[in-house]
Amino acid sequence: MLKIAVIGAGTLLGREVVDTLEPRDCSVLPLSHGPLSMDEELGDIVMFAPEPSLLEGIDLVILTETPAVPELLAAFTGRILDLRPEADPALEPMPLVGGWPAGRTALRGRPVIEQVLGTLPQLVADLGEVSGTHLRSVAFLGDKGVDGLMEQTMAVFKGADPDTSSLGYRAAFEVVPQMPRGRMVEVRVPAFHGDLLILHLKAAEGARLRALEAPQGVQWGEQPPSSREVAVSPQLLAHLALCEEGKAGVLSLGFDPILWGTLMPLLRLLGL
Repeated sequence: MLKIAVIGAGTLLGREVVDTLEPRDCSVLPLSHGPLSMDEELGDIVMFAPEPSLLEGIDLVILTETPAVPELLAAFTGRILDLRPEADPALEPMPLVGGWPAGRTALRGRPVIEQVLGTLPQLVADLGEVSGTHLRSVAFLGDKGVDGLMEQTMAVFKGADPDTSSLGYRAAFEVVPQMPRGRMVEVRVPAFHGDLLILHLKAAEGARLRALEAPQGVQWGEQPPSSREVAVSPQLLAHLALCEEGKAGVLSLGFDPILWGTLMPLLRLLGL
């Protein structure tokens, strides 16, 4: 049985990882990132303050938060999966398909947009150009994002100016475009969970776009998905609207960055 320690089990992502792994055929040790806070001591997940001795016999450490003591993993000889946003970019990302690569002792999480774009050749045939807009919920900021949006929303309801210090921007009742990156632009929206990627497609020269049979983890729909639908779905929800006789189209993709973008790939990676 695989023995797994989750460091940062009190975070939004950490709680989801623990809840997902515990029913599976593995042993899970939930660890805080440092000394337990009052909220962690009273929380639903029984967790422990991390110590090197607790990692003895552990096969895999999953990092969802930075350990308060950097030397915690200095003597650890097992595998490490770094799911933190600030993971070392030099680490190899999780593969798009299959299990843990042979010979690798450490991997990092793969950005969810990379995962989504990596599915395109399996979704639509004869693709040419792709551009689009990512409607991004606050879930990527973890508890800080969810709590920050809630606090800002309540402040607005009370007629007060929301405190933007925790998020760095006003999220409540705001749609905030970011600087474009190539043909893609991110727009932060006031939703707690559930992201949408709206892609404008052009067919390859002389070809016509056509939808392919949905691969595992993808579900075609008759209507574009909503953020509410994707927030509770383990699937990538997809809808394709063709125009110009198939020479162009709009592909709407909905996904939860934690549920579809992290938890499902994690189970595949570990063969659980």
